[in-house]
Amino acid sequence: MNTQTKDTRSHILSVGRGLTARQGYAGVGLNELLKAAEVPKGSFYHYFASKEAYGCALLEDFVEQYRQDLSNTLFNPQQSAHDRFLQYFQGWFAKQTGPALQDRCLVVKLSAEVADLSPDMSSILRRGVVAIVAGLAEVLQQGIDDGTIAALPDPQAVAEGLYHQWLGASLIAGLSQDDAPLQAAMKATIAVITPA
Repeated sequence: MNTQTKDTRSHILSVGRGLTARQGYAGVGLNELLKAAEVPKGSFYHYFASKEAYGCALLEDFVEQYRQDLSNTLFNPQQSAHDRFLQYFQGWFAKQTGPALQDRCLVVKLSAEVADLSPDMSSILRRGVVAIVAGLAEVLQQGIDDGTIAALPDPQAVAEGLYHQWLGASLIAGLSQDDAPLQAAMKATIAVITPA
């Protein structure tokens, strides 16, 4: 893929992410996306065979960017496991309550919507979630091993439970336009990862 092709494709995905963060996947029409990206319809189909193929590319791009971001936060070797784990959720809180909708988690925004629309898109999100939860469990175990987190009977189950709690809290916070559910999730997270 040459540089111009990659740049145009990336530009469409970037514009699409912003629109999708505000309106959802189904809420963004192809004409609206093309107009916002200033790309002709023929160019769109050069990069994506269909809107669903575009949706898959959008989610794969999001999951990959998210994975790269984790290397600076959750997997930052310069901080203790306890601090990395906590900072991951502090970052989640900041993004979900911040003014920049495009920074919010597409897993939160699209999980229910794509589950009914596209098995392929749903599979991409599911794989992304599994990888995140595995990373959280790994950091919990590192914290237990280095003494910055008190022993937990099942770090994998704790990681899954906290992730699911945050996902639910984000949905309710969005519905209520109130960050109280996220505040409660943060308190629960802090309570779980007490130092040894």
